[in-house]
Amino acid sequence: MNKLPFYEKVGYAMGDAAANLVWRGALAYLAVFYTDTFGLTAAAAAMLFLVVRLSDGVTDIIMGMIADRTNTPWGKFRPWILWSTPFLALFMVLCFTTPELSYSNKLIYAYITYIGLTLAYTLNNVPYSALMGVITPCDTERTSLSGFRFAGAFAGGLLVMGFLPDLVAYFGQGDDAQGYQYTMYLFAALLTVLMLITFFTTKERVIPTIDETTTLKSDLIDLSKNLPYIILPLLAATLFFYYRNLYSGIFFFAVVFLMWLLIKRLTNVEVNQESNQKNNAISGTQQDMLDLLANKPWLILLGMGFLTMMFNGIKYGVIAYYFKYQVGDELMAGKYFIALLLVSILGALCTGYLSKKMGKPTLFIVSLLCSGLLTAAFYWIPSGNILGIFILGCSAEFFAAMMPTLFFSMLGDSADYSEWKNGRRATGLIYSAGTFVQKTGGGFVGALVLVVLANYGYNGMDKSTIEGALPGMQLLMSWIPAAFAFAGAALMVFYPLSSHKNQQISADLNQRRSSISVKEPLY
Repeated sequence: MNKLPFYEKVGYAMGDAAANLVWRGALAYLAVFYTDTFGLTAAAAAMLFLVVRLSDGVTDIIMGMIADRTNTPWGKFRPWILWSTPFLALFMVLCFTTPELSYSNKLIYAYITYIGLTLAYTLNNVPYSALMGVITPCDTERTSLSGFRFAGAFAGGLLVMGFLPDLVAYFGQGDDAQGYQYTMYLFAALLTVLMLITFFTTKERVIPTIDETTTLKSDLIDLSKNLPYIILPLLAATLFFYYRNLYSGIFFFAVVFLMWLLIKRLTNVEVNQESNQKNNAISGTQQDMLDLLANKPWLILLGMGFLTMMFNGIKYGVIAYYFKYQVGDELMAGKYFIALLLVSILGALCTGYLSKKMGKPTLFIVSLLCSGLLTAAFYWIPSGNILGIFILGCSAEFFAAMMPTLFFSMLGDSADYSEWKNGRRATGLIYSAGTFVQKTGGGFVGALVLVVLANYGYNGMDKSTIEGALPGMQLLMSWIPAAFAFAGAALMVFYPLSSHKNQQISADLNQRRSSISVKEPLY
């Protein structure tokens, strides 16, 4: 029977509630902590985030490969949740600790602890995301599970974004350094409990065929040879966003063209190897990458992950500016965040039901169009109409909450498609690429917001520039994010896996697996 028990769905959701204590808590408040409490300059903090952002995406890919090749009595992905949790909790506290050091030593300490935190998060969250793809072979149950997951994620975000400043004030009693540290003690303890619940209440049921032709060491060596192809597009896009000059633009488009030639060459190599029966010459890593490049659903989802992250990220990134300068009530932003997150929980939980009625690709398109249109309508809302802002924003957020829910559910479908088509399943690599593109998209969100505000002459230290920047803030709350939603809807039209096709793939895979005698692992 494919239907998952309710307790397992809730248990899985607890993992993302815990992860969002870091993602929406530690990482969201770390910038202001570094500049206002820890004592770093804004320029030094910005460079720190840029360096870690570049390295973080690469470790996601590596972690996906390692997780795919992990074999324990507990499964492939669940053990990493258990092993990584103590390190995630530890670095969460260390990042918000303010030691008595010189400025240069503080900077070194910040690099070490922040890299440690992002690495621990990768060790934890990449396997956690991939776990969804092996908990059940049923695509409809995966969608329901994804809805529970993001309800948990939004609940964790609600806890942090709603209460972290108050907790810092309560524990610090005027000493923010102490307040942040004690608050992170509390969050780290809660994170540990929630992650343990996820580990003990979930089970891996999809057991992929183990590829014993290569070792993890040889696969990592193969990957290291291809690292420039992973880093160059990210570096090019970063230069394009941050410098926005002719040379960075030329570099960006040159890299994109070269990557297109590389992908075309690799896919041609795959065809030639199939026709000439030379597959034995391909390493496991190369075959995994070739499978991904030939996986049309995954390639489309990769673009969707970036576009939806830009859409949601821009909206969230400009809220504080919008309420401070357009509405004129900075504290109202906190109430708006809470309202959005409450609606997000409802939207995530409704996704499973609606996807059964409409199909996931159709629902994805509908959610993008509805949320995009409602977001674009912000352009005509008067800044003094608080009720209208809340109603419009929450309505758009109901549909926006479905996007990450559908995205991660459909990544599991693309893993099924790869196994069905190629006889190989690289679940960890598929999901790690998904988290990678969302992380990089999140990095570019901040750059794009600053680019737009800078083009309107905004300078936070010069109040005379605020009035001229208000139209830019209005666009960032409306048409700019809406454009990414409309682009995503257009891209999703080409997604090839309908509900009927997913059912066919699931049936074929179940038949294949039932014909192979696999010893049931201990859980």
